[in-house]
Amino acid sequence: LTGVGARFSTLLLGIAEQNQLLALFFAMCIAIVLGMGMPTTAAYAVAAAVVAPGLISLGIPVLTAHFFVFYYAVMSAITPPVALAAYAAAALSGSDPMRTSVESFKFGLAAFVMPFMFFYSQALLMQGEWLEIIHVFATACLGVYLLSASVQAWFFGPLNMVLRAILLVGALGMIQGGLISDLVGLAIGGALFAYQ
Repeated sequence: LTGVGARFSTLLLGIAEQNQLLALFFAMCIAIVLGMGMPTTAAYAVAAAVVAPGLISLGIPVLTAHFFVFYYAVMSAITPPVALAAYAAAALSGSDPMRTSVESFKFGLAAFVMPFMFFYSQALLMQGEWLEIIHVFATACLGVYLLSASVQAWFFGPLNMVLRAILLVGALGMIQGGLISDLVGLAIGGALFAYQ
């Protein structure tokens, strides 16, 4: 009724200037902010009404756009400073709410990359041939595992800053879903496994 949805979509398109990756980044930020303090259904409803039309008008497939905003609207539950799920966990455990919020964000950091995998690999959303879906699913799982290992500084043993950076490059290489980037990620992961 207020026109805020159309305004957000126009703003998103204007800032991104037809750059889909930049538009997705802004959509991520908006979806997280809009989802803060809301239950799952309401967070998705608000984010889908405000952000998804802008993404769709940029040429991003409807399913990808809606899954993207849904995922980040829900991830706002562990994103500081609001992080309702982390505050509820802190109340149950008796720990410091802000510290719990930051730790939950660190543990879930790998999950913040997943929607970008949807964008680069439609097969993750079961779109395409079965062989491609299985390939992308397997490499995405390994990529998320490598990313988690990099964030937590542990990959079959402790990792120093240099090894963490190398592992991060390998993990990000597996996000795109291309054969060459997957082979680079596998090679880095295998080499670090052997080194460790």
